[in-house]
Amino acid sequence: MPVTKEAILERLNAVPLPDGGTLASADMVRALQVDGGQVRFVIEAPDTATARRLPPVQKAAEAALRAMDGVDDVQIVLTAHEAKAPPPQQPASGAGQGEPPQLEVGRHPTGRPEPKSIPGVKRILAIGSGKGGVGKSTVSSNLAVAMARQGWSVGLLDADIYGPSQPRMMGLDQPPMSPDGKAIIPLQSHGVKFMSIGLLLPKDEAVIWRGPMLMGALQQLLNDVRWGELDVLIVDMPPGTGDIQLTLCSYFDVTGALVVSTPQDVALLDAKKALVAFTKLGTEVIGLIENMSTYICPNCGHEAHIFGHGGVRAEADRLGLPLLAEIPLSLDVRVAGDTGKPVALGHDAIAETYGKLAARLIEAAERKAARV
Repeated sequence: MPVTKEAILERLNAVPLPDGGTLASADMVRALQVDGGQVRFVIEAPDTATARRLPPVQKAAEAALRAMDGVDDVQIVLTAHEAKAPPPQQPASGAGQGEPPQLEVGRHPTGRPEPKSIPGVKRILAIGSGKGGVGKSTVSSNLAVAMARQGWSVGLLDADIYGPSQPRMMGLDQPPMSPDGKAIIPLQSHGVKFMSIGLLLPKDEAVIWRGPMLMGALQQLLNDVRWGELDVLIVDMPPGTGDIQLTLCSYFDVTGALVVSTPQDVALLDAKKALVAFTKLGTEVIGLIENMSTYICPNCGHEAHIFGHGGVRAEADRLGLPLLAEIPLSLDVRVAGDTGKPVALGHDAIAETYGKLAARLIEAAERKAARV
């Protein structure tokens, strides 16, 4: 007999909550899906304080469902509808900065959307794309390393809340430290100060948050991290034109944005949307970057344009924007990212391309600063 949603809810109605009632009666079951013997749903608590008490309930629900005939697998995600900032905590005696932070990340945004700067940070540079898969995060990490190698003090924030990949690319997996349970001490890698929500959540845990919680999380990662004195903070944005883009450009004084695309027509269609979004948000687009521009066979030297050719340059010309770099497709880039050692650390042609891009941006920024 096939498993039904009704049978699942009936079984969950027998799983008690710490404060009384059951999962089903408290209306905490969301996105319930039953696919043959596969059962998936979300337990959505009303706030993070309640969510902290629910891991035993989650385990009990999983055990109860696995005991049902016809259920082969159960996947449950625990999330909260809204979150409140934790009260300040006093550091334990002798703990200093050596204790992992007890941080709640993800809350509704605070304050009015009036752009402000971050103390000590001279410039905020957003790196965006219209769609995923164009290598935006790869460009972000390599540009950060290249700028640091040229003497700038650089920070890198992985703002892709749903898919944080920068910890892997920067070779980091340990949680950051906190002196008081609120302030966050950024990690350092390859000469770059670094922070990502991927360092604050359990590995492989899915983030299922509504827009306001995403916006609040970004505020925390920008305001609560002790970035110190930086020439530039590079923000690796999620793809698209959603809540993170809106929050960053509305709440913070973003110096400018770079838009990354491949030459492919489909990628360019979405890149145009990212350009329009930044413009509507009042953020200057500094220029475009064409990634995976060409492929040169390491064996015979033949050059192939796998994703097309010249599309980003043509779009840049049409908009009157500079094409800042054309970065080739290379196996070395993929290997470097997977091993946590960005290719910009090396001395090959691609590292040189990133070095020229970094030098161009630094020269333009310093020229602009001299005019002010």
